[in-house]
Amino acid sequence: MQSLRDILRSSLSTSLNALTPLDRLAAAWPVAAGHAIAERSTIVRLSGTQAGVEVRDAAWLPELRSNTPRLVADLARISGVPLTDILFFAETPGATPADLRRKTP
Repeated sequence: MQSLRDILRSSLSTSLNALTPLDRLAAAWPVAAGHAIAERSTIVRLSGTQAGVEVRDAAWLPELRSNTPRLVADLARISGVPLTDILFFAETPGATPADLRRKTP
């Protein structure tokens, strides 16, 4: 039997087509990364085929970086956005969401 997560992964890609690539990645992130990671991180930038993910707690950076290949593959498949890498970086205190989208990780 197909799990709910698998169903969401397969149907989410189709429903995201009307969004910008960055918004598609952001919408797909909770499904690709899982709840624990998604509640501690946010996709804030897309530069070519590299996504920038801000992590609220720097202690999570080593684990996220070690899972980069799996996260790249899952996120690209779910969002339909071509990705080659995800760059993880620690949160910048006091920055607004608009500041973070412009920032180069």
